[in-house]
Amino acid sequence: MGELAVDFSPMSQAAALAAGAAWKEYRRRGGRRERVIADFLTGAHAAAQADRLLTRDRGFYRRYFAKLRLLEPIAG
Repeated sequence: MGELAVDFSPMSQAAALAAGAAWKEYRRRGGRRERVIADFLTGAHAAAQADRLLTRDRGFYRRYFAKLRLLEPIAG
């Protein structure tokens, strides 16, 4: 990973708890198991420990992680 200038950042306890809370809200709203917990872990980790998330799934992340800055790739 060093050659790619990528660092590993383990998930904090706060981010893990935020992922669980978002999952619980998703299920409370009637969300089916179409989403996997990994989507929530990714969003919570990025919200707590990164400055933005690269994704094409803006709607999901905006709904459950409103303060998360998103970066959408440009199709080319």
